[in-house]
Amino acid sequence: MTTETTAPPRLYECMFLLSQAEAADFSAAIGHLDEILSRSECEVLAMRKWDERRLAYEIDKQKRGVYILCYFTAEGDAAGRIERECGLSEHVMRVLVVRADHMTIDQARAADDREGLAVEAKLRAEKAEAAEGDRRGGARLGAPEPEERPASDEAPAEKADTEPENAEEKPAEKPAEAKSE
Repeated sequence: MTTETTAPPRLYECMFLLSQAEAADFSAAIGHLDEILSRSECEVLAMRKWDERRLAYEIDKQKRGVYILCYFTAEGDAAGRIERECGLSEHVMRVLVVRADHMTIDQARAADDREGLAVEAKLRAEKAEAAEGDRRGGARLGAPEPEERPASDEAPAEKADTEPENAEEKPAEKPAEAKSE
């Protein structure tokens, strides 16, 4: 008679490094990470943005990166599957998966900030939309277009409007006297 004893799922800590280009579409990047974890049969306990910083050296011609910290439980060789999936992914620059024996499951759940990730994804999408609107809106550098410049005969009329209303209070200027020999 054989008895199968299944070990309880282990708690893992995972750090994903995404490029700035991938982080521009933040909600898709987070969705991609969720997909990788679900394919590896992991139960995600917590996910949050850890930091966005300059890299010590360029990776794939990228100088900055966004770090996403994730805690999950999994059985068996989930860490190897996640590392393999991330190695094949074009969206993840680096990944590090370690066992989190230093934490309890409750502590890992307390680190969850998926609402913050959703808010940041929304803000990044709005910022990208505004930047796209600026590009389409024709933001330009240099001198104004010819139709925006005032015509030369309009300039004196505008100047008259800017003079003070009480011209009498202004001291009259004396004409310069000509010298005669």
